Amino acid sequence: MTPKKNTEKTNLHPRNQHRFRYDFKLLIENCPELKAYVSINEHDIETIDFSDPEAVKALNKALLVSYYDINNWDIPANYLCPPIPGRADYIHYIADLLAGSNNGIIPKGNAIQGLDIGVGANCIYPIIGNVEYGWSFVGTDIDEKAIENCSKIIEANPKLVDFISLQQQTEARFIFKNIITPEDKFAFTICNPPFHKSQEEATKASLRKVNNLESRDFVNKATKPILNFGGHNAELWCEGGELGFITQMIYESAKYPMQCFWFTTLVSKQSHLSSIYKTLNKVNVVEIKTIDMAQGQKTSRIIAWTFLSEGQQKQWKFE
Repeated sequence: MTPKKNTEKTNLHPRNQHRFRYDFKLLIENCPELKAYVSINEHDIETIDFSDPEAVKALNKALLVSYYDINNWDIPANYLCPPIPGRADYIHYIADLLAGSNNGIIPKGNAIQGLDIGVGANCIYPIIGNVEYGWSFVGTDIDEKAIENCSKIIEANPKLVDFISLQQQTEARFIFKNIITPEDKFAFTICNPPFHKSQEEATKASLRKVNNLESRDFVNKATKPILNFGGHNAELWCEGGELGFITQMIYESAKYPMQCFWFTTLVSKQSHLSSIYKTLNKVNVVEIKTIDMAQGQKTSRIIAWTFLSEGQQKQWKFE
């Protein structure tokens, strides 16, 4: 029997550890609970049912233990279970962004501090950023239960304790206020903003996502949203949707121009870009970068902006 070709996902970042087909033998060895969810599809390829939240969670546990040495990770029911390869891509592109401001060298170590806006219950960005580059993080969220769960993950993995701190945003209408203090110096902020404007819109999108999954082994179409594809309310929708959230973020970032080198956010809808650029120009940013990303058939991009002049950028100490 000819061995199956392990196709490389060339659209993922070159340093992403997940560019090849999942090695289910390794993953099950490291996380035996995954075995119950793995099956062979019509193309004779091992896979899981990506519309099953428990299967996705088991896969994440296996990836975290196998590639990031995170032995204890879990999330409460109904909270977002993020695709780890896509989250890793964002972190690697941030590393490239910082390298571009540091003579082409990726700055590593815990002196490099990132601010994760909307860390969720999963703590994925800080985990990957710390394991891959040694960075330290502040993770913020408006959801107390999400913060509590992140805290459990950090305590259950002692290697994270000194590098990830958490802060609840007590006023939902603000993003950086109450979080960034006069003493703070962040190399970057990251954010995966809520996409939708309402619960109804989020529910419809969740159904679409499940029914459009590339995995064709599962014939029955979903008729109700799978909650782990939807996530918790605050993770998925807010008044004004993605554009409203990012617009608020830009206006607030202008109040902290010298305390962060690069403010960044994911933008899922290309149609929002022109409005975002206009808002950035209104607050007089010095530089804007747009970084394209793609996972599978999904395309998105990172928008990064800084208020630091060329001279201030050169004086910034990445150490």
